[in-house]
Amino acid sequence: QVQLVESGGGLVQAGDSLRLSCAASGRTLSSYGMGWFRQGPGKEREFVAGIRSGRLTYYADSVKGRFTISRDNAKNSVYLQMNSLKPEDTAIYYCAAQYVNSNYAYAQATKYGYWGQGTQVTVSS
Repeated sequence: QVQLVESGGGLVQAGDSLRLSCAASGRTLSSYGMGWFRQGPGKEREFVAGIRSGRLTYYADSVKGRFTISRDNAKNSVYLQMNSLKPEDTAIYYCAAQYVNSNYAYAQATKYGYWGQGTQVTVSS
């Protein structure tokens, strides 16, 4: 079992930055692809960013160039640096873990076996 706990959400203004953290326990994350997803008001959950154990990264077009995903396997943690935030980034942000043997289905929520409880990010205009 992997337990994931997100932190770092909050209320910010458009243009501001936030850094989300996801701390894992139960197992080391080195064999897991880690993803960030979000669910805005009245919207379905969507992929935001993903990172393989080898540190290859993937981003949704809507956040490319503004968000950066990173991981620290020694700390068993994953981070999402969010810059130039926009009101449309308002959502609950979830961290998720996917065990990866070969293919990493980074954008497919159903492939992630472990999820955190989410952290709220609200961006005011």
